[in-house]
Amino acid sequence: MGYVIAIAVIILIPLIWVMAIYNRLVKIRQTVSDSWAGIDVELKRRYDLIPNLVETVKGYAAHERDTLQSVVELRNKAVASTGSPASQAVDEQKLALGLQRLFAIAESYPQLKADQNYLALQKELAITEDRIAASRRFYNGNVRDMNTLCQTFPTNLIAGAFGFEPVTFFELTNVTERVVPRVAMD
Repeated sequence: MGYVIAIAVIILIPLIWVMAIYNRLVKIRQTVSDSWAGIDVELKRRYDLIPNLVETVKGYAAHERDTLQSVVELRNKAVASTGSPASQAVDEQKLALGLQRLFAIAESYPQLKADQNYLALQKELAITEDRIAASRRFYNGNVRDMNTLCQTFPTNLIAGAFGFEPVTFFELTNVTERVVPRVAMD
């Protein structure tokens, strides 16, 4: 009887350990997916604000049509981007640069800078950019945890056996692209 108990313990302990690690990996994978959905919500919010901002600027800066059209095209490309976080980050970086150009144009128009619709849209976009940054930090923290589990011993054995793989961070590569659009109240 003692042998049966010893064999059961020898089999059960590793089995329980494997189950615990597997469940931890599943939980963190779900957390990564959930945190990506948070980024996605904020990006969609940004996409909805941009056409309104562009239309407001159009009324004052009609001759800046190329820049305005470029921002609309960059926005549409970012909306259509559904690949990995890394590929979406590239489109988001381009959109952020386009928005910076749009705000640079707005600086040249004192009447526009005083327009309440423009100021409200610009402020809302700045808030959205802050939310995107917070969501990105949350996502990247979860990605870090997932990648640590997938790459450290002994959890990497379980991760590899069950097909868990490291996840790509959602990050900006250029320091100037990390700048939140400035809200000028003057």
